This record gives sequence, structure tokens and C-alpha cells, in this order.
Amino acid sequence: MSGVKPRTGETAQGAAGADAGWQPVLAPSVLLRRDRVRRTELLVLPERVVVLNDRAADVVRLCDGRRAVGQIVRELADRFPDAPVADEVPAFLTRLREQGWLR
Repeated sequence: MSGVKPRTGETAQGAAGADAGWQPVLAPSVLLRRDRVRRTELLVLPERVVVLNDRAADVVRLCDGRRAVGQIVRELADRFPDAPVADEVPAFLTRLREQGWLR
């Protein structure tokens, strides 16, 4: 998932445990934009742009403030049944929150 990686040993349980009810949403200063030239999704931040790969963009698009982390994981698991979303998505979201990109 993009350049933001989960910490070693961090699992879905560790990443989402205390935040099971967290409904992630982009921070007010962060925008998700499509770069038509590069055909990729970007997180546009003050004085910084983060290029997302397709899977990371799939996750961030679901961060609308209405879905809890568990709902996001279930939706992605339905879309990508062979992907390890239960482990990777909560850790990825936690890292984005630590960066201040999600609240």
C-alpha cells in the first residue's frame, strides 16, 4: 500500500483493537485527487503530494467518515478475496492517521 508501511509485527488486532469503532475520514487539509496525466490517485497535502498505488487508493476512497474500519476491511475482502486485507488495511489506516492524513 503506497509508501506508508505498517510497523513490523503490527496486525489488524493491534492496529484496530482500540479503534474498532473508528470511522476514518480524510483530515480537512487533505484532498484525494486523480492525476489524469499519470493515471494515478494523489493525496494532496499542504506542501506535499503523496502518490497512491491503486490498492491504497481503493482503501482511502472508503474513508468517508461513515464506515468503521471493520466495514472497510469487509468491503475490501469481498472485492479482493485473496488479498490479506484483514492484516494490512487496519495497519495502513493507522499509519495514515499517525501521519495526520486521516482523523
